[in-house]
Amino acid sequence: QVHLAESGGGSVQAGGSLTLSCAVSGEFFRTVAMGWFRQAPGSERELVARITEDNIADYADSVKGRFIISIDTFRNTGYLQMDNLKPEDTNVYFCNVAIMYPYAARPSDYWGQGTQVTVSS
Repeated sequence: QVHLAESGGGSVQAGGSLTLSCAVSGEFFRTVAMGWFRQAPGSERELVARITEDNIADYADSVKGRFIISIDTFRNTGYLQMDNLKPEDTNVYFCNVAIMYPYAARPSDYWGQGTQVTVSS
């Protein structure tokens, strides 16, 4: 079983910064990608940033130049550094990992419980 523990959410004023963390624990073989998503009530979950095992990162247009995604493979922890936060970034942020197991046809997805980020103007 794989467990994701998120932390780092909170409340900041516009222009401020937060860093979200996602610690991955349990039995897993190979993490092929880690991503951060966000979801507002009544809305679909949207991709914020994603990084592959080859260190290729991709960002939503709305956060490019402000957010940075990274992985510390030694600590099995992923990070989302968020700078110059805007009120429209207010959301619940979810960590996601895609893990590839031996002999599996496709990766398995795991999700964290979500952490609230609130940006006031």
